This record gives sequence, C-alpha cells and structure tokens, in this order.
Amino acid sequence: MAHEKHASLPRPGGTLVFVFGTLKQGFPNFVVNQGRRIGSTFRTLDRLPLLLMGERHVPWLIDSPGLGERVAGELYEVDAAALAAMDELEGVGQADGYHRKALRVQAATPGDDAVVLAQVYMKHAAQVVETDVKLGPLAEYTLAHAALYRRRGGQAY
Repeated sequence: MAHEKHASLPRPGGTLVFVFGTLKQGFPNFVVNQGRRIGSTFRTLDRLPLLLMGERHVPWLIDSPGLGERVAGELYEVDAAALAAMDELEGVGQADGYHRKALRVQAATPGDDAVVLAQVYMKHAAQVVETDVKLGPLAEYTLAHAALYRRRGGQAY
C-alpha cells in the first residue's frame, strides 16, 4: 500500500492508533482491528520499553520514555466503534488493563520521516513485576514472539 502523506489528518470521526503487538496485521488479535492501515512501518519517536510479560507472553509497551528502543509498529485510522472494540480488548479502564495515550510516531519509510500523533495502548511502569518479564526490551514484536502468546479469554492484557 502506498504511504499516505497526510496520515496526521484522519477523516472526521477517525482516530489514529499505533499498534505494536497482537493488533498488527497477521497477529493474534488483528481480527479486532477494524481500522484502515496507513503507510507501512512506523516507529515511536521516543525510546520505550517493549516487554513480553508473564506466562502468556503478552506484549506490554511501558510508559517510560527514554528507556528501551524506538518501537516498530503499524498505524491505523479507526472509527469510534473500532476504537471502542480495541479499548475493550486492551482493558482500558480496568485496574490491570492498558491506558490509551497520545504518542508521536514517525514513518520508517525511506524518504518519508513524517511524524504524527497517534493513540497507543501502554502500561504504567508500576504495573511491571520484574519477575514476570520474559523478554525485552524489544525494538519490534515479531511473529516469533506472537507464537509464544496465549489469550486469556477475549482479553489481550
């Protein structure tokens, strides 16, 4: 798909969401992602810790700017219904769930370094129990990592 230069301008009612883990195309929870993909690969502008957590090897992006790596992922434009489905999957509002935050991401396409503000699902550093860290920090969640992932009911978190 060709990179869309105006990724920062979602259509009315649309929200840009940066996904780094199981919501990426071809990954375990992609069925929940009903968004329209924009461009190819994006990376977080800030370095952040991406960890595989617990026996289920769940990918967690930790809200600790300056630590970890510039994390690779995909950018999607979603409507309100798709965003609500993602929020439910990610446990937004639940004590052990993710929170959604606006974060700057940059296109990783050669010749295009556009920076956009997108929503991303993150965990607070206080939620990390060091003994539960299985792998990381990672620069990218890959299909090899996804092969280790185990669902908990309908929840990703």
